[in-house]
Amino acid sequence: MKKIGLLLMTLSFGIAPMGCMAQERPNIVIIYADDMGYGDLNVQNPDSKIPTPNLDQLAAEGMRFTDAHSSSAICSPSRYALLTGTYHWRRQFGIVGAFGKPFFDETDVTLPQVLKNNGYKTACIGKWHLGWNWKFKNEPSGRVKQWGRMREFYQPEDVDWSQPISGGPLDRGFDYYFGDGTINFPPYAWMENDRFIQLPESVMDVHNVGFGIEEGEWEFRPGPKVEGWNPYKVLPTLTKKTVEWIGNQDSDEPFFLYFALPSPHAPIIPNEEFKGKSEAGPYGDFVYQTDWVAGQILQALKEKGLEENTIVIFSADNGPEHYAFDRAKKYGHYSMGQFRGLKRDVWEGGHHVPFIVKWPNHIKAGAVSKEVISQVDIMATLASITNTDLPANAAPDSYDLTPLLKGKTYSSPLREATVQNTNKKIWALRQGKWLYIDGPSGEHSKMPDSFKKLRGYKDFDSDGLLFDMQIDEEQRNNLYNQYPEVIKGMQDVLKTYQEQGYSTQRSSK
Repeated sequence: MKKIGLLLMTLSFGIAPMGCMAQERPNIVIIYADDMGYGDLNVQNPDSKIPTPNLDQLAAEGMRFTDAHSSSAICSPSRYALLTGTYHWRRQFGIVGAFGKPFFDETDVTLPQVLKNNGYKTACIGKWHLGWNWKFKNEPSGRVKQWGRMREFYQPEDVDWSQPISGGPLDRGFDYYFGDGTINFPPYAWMENDRFIQLPESVMDVHNVGFGIEEGEWEFRPGPKVEGWNPYKVLPTLTKKTVEWIGNQDSDEPFFLYFALPSPHAPIIPNEEFKGKSEAGPYGDFVYQTDWVAGQILQALKEKGLEENTIVIFSADNGPEHYAFDRAKKYGHYSMGQFRGLKRDVWEGGHHVPFIVKWPNHIKAGAVSKEVISQVDIMATLASITNTDLPANAAPDSYDLTPLLKGKTYSSPLREATVQNTNKKIWALRQGKWLYIDGPSGEHSKMPDSFKKLRGYKDFDSDGLLFDMQIDEEQRNNLYNQYPEVIKGMQDVLKTYQEQGYSTQRSSK
């Protein structure tokens, strides 16, 4: 636990004091992909069938972390963790469902809140999926059979649309929000700030969406939608809105932009001009389009003259969806890269994600770090760089990565340990080279036998799992029965983190 020392070390790197001019503080842009695997980026998969020229260039101009992790292997929890510097399991494990309540406690301190208090203009554009305080007139009145069972859902007349909807981005520190909430969850409508631009008056027909799809399923949940809602317009609209927002910024006022992409999450719907751009089918084309969107954001910063004073962070909320199994067999493209498992799994492929940081004149171009980091570290890192005060209860699991960004190396890991978790039944702890899983498997997304054979995977029969990740990142050689003392020590660390409410020394103050 070296956090206090690391925070002090940042003073030697020329970070601006509180009294500095606004333009000396860097702008911050986080581009957050949805369900993108580590192996989907061409720069880190030598066998990739998907060109990602813009993200490859971002890596060439910044630092790429090869051992970075999301807090969870599913959506809402990872987003919460990124925005609070808090492991998601300190609040809950699952995603926020359609018309779900906010993931946050009112005591939670968020990254946009603290940056806003430090003079930053803050904006969230894209997928929220962290809940709102919806108001209902009555219980759900809709019924539809989907995925083998009868589902209840809210129809437009069941929801009170007359008042602003609280609990969303504006109540978590963002000055501005524009998005559709979650692409495959109702309501299917555009929201700006805390109101809908157009009210939903019809219902999504989950059995006849009205548009074609070439890979996977629509995965739409039933519920209210705007008449004529076109899912193929979601990503282009968000891209245009984000470029416009950047173009309207004043170089004298620092800003924080959280651009949460709905792609390449299902539904897999690349626009026509991107079809055939990869050798990995429609999903590959959708990843190619996602890369193009990231390029548009980077180009907008450059054209506005903001590139040199902007930190850009690119990552993803979790690993790829289960369609990746068939994609690997059909196209020879492995979205999970060399790792075992997918979205929802505690296996490495569920949470081992792309992570790139560009900061001109501060980060050495083309740098690669093998340090184990987590997305919960973003909050403490950005607070340190911007000289933003964090309240005592904030970011309890967040380590400051600034020294790493500046090229500092350590003889031992920066993080004492990192917790991986998707549901309350299975926990994993990474400590140095060791990865401990407190069950016989890290699987949730059922791996087909044909894929196991393709990769040469075997099941394990021990009570738990232990892997040496320095030499076995594919998690093939279980050492659980060979190192009981290692397992006991890791069990103690995990229990301490769970019980004390923080995992960094700063948060114990």
